Amino acid sequence: MKNFKFLSVLILAITFFSCSSDHDAAPEPPVDETSGLVKIKELSNDTHIIELYSETGILTQGYNQISLRIKDKAANTFVTNASLNWIPIMNMSEMQHSCPRSAIEKISGKQTLYGGDIIFQMAQNDTAAWELQINYTIKDIKYSAKSDIAVTASQKRTINSFTGNDGVRYILAYISPKTPKVALNNMTVALYKMQDMMTFAAVDNFKVKIDPRMPSMGNHSSPNNTDLLQSSLGGTYNGKLSLTMTGYWKINLQLLNASGEVLKGEDFTTENLQSSLFFEVEF
Repeated sequence: MKNFKFLSVLILAITFFSCSSDHDAAPEPPVDETSGLVKIKELSNDTHIIELYSETGILTQGYNQISLRIKDKAANTFVTNASLNWIPIMNMSEMQHSCPRSAIEKISGKQTLYGGDIIFQMAQNDTAAWELQINYTIKDIKYSAKSDIAVTASQKRTINSFTGNDGVRYILAYISPKTPKVALNNMTVALYKMQDMMTFAAVDNFKVKIDPRMPSMGNHSSPNNTDLLQSSLGGTYNGKLSLTMTGYWKINLQLLNASGEVLKGEDFTTENLQSSLFFEVEF
């Protein structure tokens, strides 16, 4: 009988402790899906606030990776099931144009965060400014928000906007390496063509030849560079960039079409010390 009473008391104690522990346990804090990102801007309408983020919190001329999320004003929660697209527009005194941009997709492993990239071929100035319109659908209801955005000039040349020998307007943008090293770096660029003032399409099956030179060191080059080729249709162009020392590098470029014809850019020679098509890197 004593053993039975002891066992009953022990079970009651364990049950009480378990219930108390479950009741008193602090709720898990919500995951901050924007950790490591800096807010760029907020766009809003009557129903939602759209938060824009990047690694720096600044939009610059050239390639920009942008993350965003939608906050429901009434519920004070972030939306997890939206379908989005965006239209960047440069408003100039006598015209408007857009720029290359990707689709917006849910970021892998995130519940509320979406992402994509925009390539601004020019910075804002006294007579021209960018605005961004975001259209989105939630539960079959369509919404839109629009706001001016600041796009600053790039410190180095990271984008080339030009007309090729075929009469087509191209935009060639530097993506990586973001932090160059004295090493054989993976290099990535994006290549688009203008179809009209508002529409740009990725260019397939071209080649971007590279010839990195160091102007301050007698324009010496580097070994083991690999020209940039497309890894998949509609995708970026990838190759290898060899940087043998720190300092300022000019990456001379040539754009070749699918037939191997040079559309823009010149060979580096003793008479021609740079291509008209190039990127700049300094580290």
